[in-house]
Amino acid sequence: MSTTADVVIVGGGLEGTAVAWALSQRDVTDVTVLERNTVGSGMTGKSSGIVRCHYGVSSLAAMATVGLEVFEKAEQYFGTDIGFRQTGYVVGVGEPNVDNLRKSLAAQREVGVQTEEIDATDVAKLWPWADLEPFAAFGWEPRGGHGDAYQTAQAFAVTARAAGVRIHQGTNVTGLTLDGARVIGVELADGTRISAGTVVVTTGVWTRPFLAPYGVDVPIRVHREQIVTIKPGVRTGPVPVFSDLVSLQYIRPEPNGELLFGNSDLTELELADPDDYLNRATDGFIDLTVDKVGTRFPGFDDAAITGSYAGCYDVTPDWNPIISPTGIDGLIVAAGFSGHGFKIAPAVGKLVADLVTEGHSCDPRIPESDFRLARFAEDNLLTSRYPYVGAGEMR
Repeated sequence: MSTTADVVIVGGGLEGTAVAWALSQRDVTDVTVLERNTVGSGMTGKSSGIVRCHYGVSSLAAMATVGLEVFEKAEQYFGTDIGFRQTGYVVGVGEPNVDNLRKSLAAQREVGVQTEEIDATDVAKLWPWADLEPFAAFGWEPRGGHGDAYQTAQAFAVTARAAGVRIHQGTNVTGLTLDGARVIGVELADGTRISAGTVVVTTGVWTRPFLAPYGVDVPIRVHREQIVTIKPGVRTGPVPVFSDLVSLQYIRPEPNGELLFGNSDLTELELADPDDYLNRATDGFIDLTVDKVGTRFPGFDDAAITGSYAGCYDVTPDWNPIISPTGIDGLIVAAGFSGHGFKIAPAVGKLVADLVTEGHSCDPRIPESDFRLARFAEDNLLTSRYPYVGAGEMR
């Protein structure tokens, strides 16, 4: 193992490998990624993998657009299939949210999102098994869909390694090494020290305890998020992702013909220990799934639940990520993705690469100030201009 690097990345999940890939695209390859287990072995593999650009925060919508453009050109960038399926994305709202839906769609188009309003007749053709009566308006992204975060992380890692980046698995970083108010490297569990000019921390749900000893307060809470898979009892085919902001649920197709269900009601967090949490849905959540899916999709008259799992979100106070320098010179943190991390991962990598090489964002749609860590201490949170009643956390 090299004991020096221009850049050390702590954490080999989706965001860490995205940063490594983005740096390698700029010919910055004296980079070492340190992952305590294996690439993508943490919460990356628990992602539901939704690809959508529907955000009321314009910079986040732009980041999702950057991500989409990379997913669409996966063969060109990575030479392999990363699991992206462009089925489309439809979002439906009730009457109280119609005005904000239309304003949000317009703002999204301003930053390059291909999105439009469609009517219930159009949606009924896409989802003929759904009860659409409660909806008052719909947004449609034909380029949206879903993907595989684990495959994507592997593609980032393989491509970065081929360019010269070093990726070490089974390598536990126990702390930073500092010289006054500047980071000069990291220390490993075996006592090895790696010197670096820049350290990027991409440790997700483990970020707060990792950085706390150095006086860096990253206000992340860990929330357990449950997912259920369903056999619908009908052959749905490649239906689009359906985000239901009336009953607060989302559903998307799986490659095997099943459907993946997630709950969009995040008004109350289920706080969890990311190293010790229940990795399946509770009986109460199963009942919730049956109720929500049965009500919204009466056409699934022979549906059956086939499985479940759970992962953890790293949630910030405003439900938006931190991609930022810290009070320690040379230390950058990219964490707190709050469930948005998969779709914006390529843009996260590019923004961190901007911060490392230029000191600022090179994309005017994505100002680095939006994602600064200091916004929490300033009480100047990053929030949607057009929040939806009941679903503001995710939009």
